[in-house]
Amino acid sequence: MSTRIRIMPCLDMRNGRVVKGVHFIDIKDAGDPVECAIAYCRAGADELAMLDITATVENRPTLIDVVKRVAEVVTVPFTVGGGIADVKSAAAVLEAGADTISTSSAAFRKPAVIAEMVKEFGRECVTVAIDVDVNPKLPSGYEVYIDGGRTATGKDAVEWAKQVNGYGVPVILPTSKAGDGAKTGYDLPVIRAIRKAVEAEVVASGGAGKLEHFYEAVQAGATILLAASVFHFNTITIPDLKAYLRKKGVNVAS
Repeated sequence: MSTRIRIMPCLDMRNGRVVKGVHFIDIKDAGDPVECAIAYCRAGADELAMLDITATVENRPTLIDVVKRVAEVVTVPFTVGGGIADVKSAAAVLEAGADTISTSSAAFRKPAVIAEMVKEFGRECVTVAIDVDVNPKLPSGYEVYIDGGRTATGKDAVEWAKQVNGYGVPVILPTSKAGDGAKTGYDLPVIRAIRKAVEAEVVASGGAGKLEHFYEAVQAGATILLAASVFHFNTITIPDLKAYLRKKGVNVAS
């Protein structure tokens, strides 16, 4: 496999603390973001994501002071999402030290914002996240959700991914609402369908519970493996995961 597979722990943030939920609800505290970031970088994470999970629904920007504090300690590429609605809010996050911004609800509501961000910051600084859930009535069987998974849009997820891909973003991050925090495995059909439809790299997100799930996601076409619960609560360590994937013949960073 030519593309190197990257491991990306995700810090879901609420009120300045790392938290983790199941199906986007039932939120539990999982620690201090700076301590978590330091630990993940030391453990061999290839990238780090931080998502302010209530910024959009609370109609406020990302907590910039938390971004700054985490950016000071990370030693790997750092992606931040949540409440990034326009070029101005994206600029604030990048200036605070993030390498990449991730936009979801705002991008869906006003797709032109994707093009504006790509033009302003360069395509390598923009990721588009897509929350999805099963809807058999749509062509792909998956529907786009916004507002932290609270609002159904009626839009086919694969069609939206194709549209996003047209703006030249290098990474698309679909998260399965059904899989989120459930530890029952990534939603492989949606990873496969989006990978087949776009040139962008696809992140596997939502549902990792055991080592096999990560390998299945690689086989489905994901090149970035995002997880939260299994790393936060030490069910799986990053060195163990990399060793397992290497044994399976997967090209992972050392």
